[in-house]
Amino acid sequence: MILSLINHSFRYEIENVLRIFFPLEKITVIDDLPDTNENYVVTIFREKDNPDGNDTAVCSASIGGKNGSVSKSVSCEEKNQRELLIAQCLYELLVKITDYTPSWGILTGVRPSKLMRSRIEKNGEEAAYNHFKENLYVSDEKIKLAASVAKAENKIISLSQDNSYSLYISIPFCPTRCSYCSFVSHSITQAKKLIPDYVRLLCVEISEFSKIARDLGLKLETVYFGGGTPTSLDDESLKAVTDAVGKCFDIKNIREYTIEAGRPDTLTDEKLEIMKNAGVTRISINPQSFNDSVLKNIGRNHSSEDTLKTFDTARKHGFDNINMDLIAGLPGDTYDGFCDSVSKAAELSPENITVHTLALKRASRIVTDKNQNSVSLETAKMLSFASEKLYSEKYSPYYMYRQSKSVGNLENVGWTKKDMECLYNIYMMEEVHTVFAAGGGAVTKLKAPHENRIERIFNFKYPYEYISRYDELTKRKKHIYEFYSEL
Repeated sequence: MILSLINHSFRYEIENVLRIFFPLEKITVIDDLPDTNENYVVTIFREKDNPDGNDTAVCSASIGGKNGSVSKSVSCEEKNQRELLIAQCLYELLVKITDYTPSWGILTGVRPSKLMRSRIEKNGEEAAYNHFKENLYVSDEKIKLAASVAKAENKIISLSQDNSYSLYISIPFCPTRCSYCSFVSHSITQAKKLIPDYVRLLCVEISEFSKIARDLGLKLETVYFGGGTPTSLDDESLKAVTDAVGKCFDIKNIREYTIEAGRPDTLTDEKLEIMKNAGVTRISINPQSFNDSVLKNIGRNHSSEDTLKTFDTARKHGFDNINMDLIAGLPGDTYDGFCDSVSKAAELSPENITVHTLALKRASRIVTDKNQNSVSLETAKMLSFASEKLYSEKYSPYYMYRQSKSVGNLENVGWTKKDMECLYNIYMMEEVHTVFAAGGGAVTKLKAPHENRIERIFNFKYPYEYISRYDELTKRKKHIYEFYSEL
């Protein structure tokens, strides 16, 4: 598809709006009229091209044999409204051509609740709601969701102090690679030779972060093991990492300690005992679906029965804070099948249920239906059911984010029982305080208190690189001292 940008430079936002409707299309951007009669979008800004002397945004398109045009005008003095205006034009045009109305309107950012929270703080609830509805074209359902999450986040954010930080530990290994996955994760079988050195250096990095935190007088709030699947490590390796955390940090006085167990087929009595003895307070057991044919289709080796047994075993080991992940829009799943998965998860009554939308990443192996708008509508229905069901079961939404190329530009939402929110999820997603991140592919985020300033320190992405070039990471950590010395 050809996208023409004429007399304006709003490529980022305009291309994002176009991708809401056509997430898998290859888009070629030009700055002139297209030399084709179909599958093009032209966006033009005409200055003072109006009887009132106002500026005019014009969008026209020919897509799949359907043609249309939309124009809007704005006062010449309101230069800061140009980007919004042309995005609105394009959105209205694409709604007409595709007969599809995305529930998040033209809002394409990763953190909708953060925008809602800032708008409420600045202008009040009514003005914030009106902005989402009238300017961004967000549906009433999603406005309610964004407002509910913003309110829940405020409570958790208030717990963080100027010297607070969290620790993230990356275990980028999995039993197998799911077909939808685009994370840097490796089959535990293929990466077996790397694991001893990876774990050894990971423990060194954990120790280095503990020294830095002590030197700077920082207070650890939460610990989070992510991946990959951290419990894909064998017992000895998992214990080595949890022992390193326990040795280097005052675990008894932190607010939360999470390990993403993830795959039910990686959890054993021995691993559950290792985590319990290490002081882990929260784990994830992620079915993704309770439909065995869908699980097989996405490359999972466990069954829905495995999930049920593992959940029961975890409860017997004393884990009273468990999250379960589900994914809407998985290939081969149906609306009824997804609704059944949500109902089964709710019946187990975990403390958190996180409902994700499938993200169509280039690095994943899924080939999806070309009729993306019908897929998006079906997935939106799935999320609406999940919302109604979980509200009825006394869960409430507490954090939310969106990924690039999520089906229908839809969201991922964490649902929680009363006072059981995952603190780390909010601290990380809303960039509340510094997160020290250890391991392959991990990204340390340094957050200045009372400022929006964020600086990042990147670890090497792949385990072999993390191992062979580890000394360079130690040098990079010197910047943490420099960052804090400037505060």
